Amino acid sequence: MAELQPTVTLKRLFPSPAPDTTAWRIYHDAAAGVWVDHFDGRWLVQTQAPTFPDFLHPLAGGVARSVYWRPRDKAAATAPTHVAGELVTERFAVRENGASFLIDFSAGYSSGIFLDQRLNRRRVGETVRPGDRILNTFAYTGGFSVMAALAGAETTTADLSKTYLNWTWDNFTLNGLDPAAHHGVKGDVFEWLATFARQGRTFHGIVLDPPTFSRNGRVTFRTDRDYAALAALAVALVEPGGWMLCCANTLGLTSAQFERDVIQGIKSRRRRVVSSESPSMPPEFGGDEYLKSLRLVVE
Repeated sequence: MAELQPTVTLKRLFPSPAPDTTAWRIYHDAAAGVWVDHFDGRWLVQTQAPTFPDFLHPLAGGVARSVYWRPRDKAAATAPTHVAGELVTERFAVRENGASFLIDFSAGYSSGIFLDQRLNRRRVGETVRPGDRILNTFAYTGGFSVMAALAGAETTTADLSKTYLNWTWDNFTLNGLDPAAHHGVKGDVFEWLATFARQGRTFHGIVLDPPTFSRNGRVTFRTDRDYAALAALAVALVEPGGWMLCCANTLGLTSAQFERDVIQGIKSRRRRVVSSESPSMPPEFGGDEYLKSLRLVVE
């Protein structure tokens, strides 16, 4: 690839957000349907169009040592295609907020970490105190669990996939954390929330980051329809003065509607919201409003 030239186009690339972070969204143009995630010199390009955007080649020169691409209309399990530079044949580690996470380009649509949650993960790490009990639901590869555990929390990680739970423990080990000192549960999050309630388990903090749509047997969940029920189940497990981080990745759901649904679910359990805030996505995601986040303290 040619060396990167200092052209006007260069301004489209977002610089590293911090010295302790090597993974971020380096190019984001939702209107054009082009997104580029930078993983420590390895680019993962996603496009709405079925062809690779050639204008990225000069931008990648001197910045990316590998370029991979995946059209968004392909099946979620489809691995990206190698376009240029070094081949990425194994998992590799990146840094975010000082923590380390394993990335796997062969895993398909999701490579191991959702970069739009960087600031939320950092906030969890800053909020947690040693000894806190934290529940991370729909956990994927356990990014929130890692940040909480590094801050001294006892974490419980819940996900439907054994593969992702194992990936979580690999991330723990990568960060010098002992998986045996923490808990992982495989299965439907709704069922686990009900089980924890019957067991009388409570938590200082709970992370809710469900998929936009999921189906378990005959039961379906949609964030734009069912979030109140999810929040109601979760708040029953939150200790007085504890917090919930609620997230929804849904373009069709406004921030006002999302907040209404979350608070409705909390109030249905006769719990009161002490404070709430709506964290924003990292600045390089500007112009998109798909990810809604709400952090609440309840009594």
